[in-house]
Amino acid sequence: MPRAALALRAVQWFNVLARGRPGPERLAACMAHRILMIEDDASLAAMVGEYLGRLGFTVVSRGSAGSGIEALGKGGFDALVLDVMLPDSDGFELCRRVRAQSDLPILMLTARGDETDRIVGLELGADDYLPKPFNPRELAARLRAILRRRAGGSGPDETLRFGRLELDPSARSVRVDGVERPLTSYQFDLLWTLARNAGRVMSRDALMDALRGEALEAFDRSLDVHVSRIRAAIEDDPKHPRRIITVRGAGYLFARRQDDGP
Repeated sequence: MPRAALALRAVQWFNVLARGRPGPERLAACMAHRILMIEDDASLAAMVGEYLGRLGFTVVSRGSAGSGIEALGKGGFDALVLDVMLPDSDGFELCRRVRAQSDLPILMLTARGDETDRIVGLELGADDYLPKPFNPRELAARLRAILRRRAGGSGPDETLRFGRLELDPSARSVRVDGVERPLTSYQFDLLWTLARNAGRVMSRDALMDALRGEALEAFDRSLDVHVSRIRAAIEDDPKHPRRIITVRGAGYLFARRQDDGP
């Protein structure tokens, strides 16, 4: 779909949905969250900022990768909404750079909604992915979900140990043989959910429900990509995993017994 048509579709969505007034509970849930949006479509960025502002978010918009990096350097943001198509850089490359330096939650936007682009964004460390044109309520819901995960909604603060693998929810860290293995916020919560249900097969729908807490559209392949990234971080041989096992046609199983440990 041409970029102009996407922008028009977005205008129509926002004009319809921005009329509603959010309830006090939603304002409270979003209050004080500061979002950086890097999007070169100024009209779309303005509408997103206005809509999210009605929900209690503070949105800072930048129209290029360069100005976005400058804003990120000043800190103080709770999440990044990042467009793939930027005038001075590829959004995927910017995602990679941000993820290499911080665990800031990243939600990617793109007019290129095919599955390959979603997979590339997730593999580079994005927490979530939303193709244009999008429903602004879904954007807000996805932002709330990744912000809840960053705040640490993983459950009790006990450390879980499975042989050489250790998950510490208070520090939101994963270690193998005492060496920390980096994961995104989404990936940590996915691994934690599987580990808390060790020995049980969890379907993709059950995992998405547990992670999002919202009835959102789920792309099975995106979940598989996150599992693949987790395996790359914690398995000795990701092609022959012993910790996260695929149960064909059913979902994933986190093994109770791993290595030679308890």
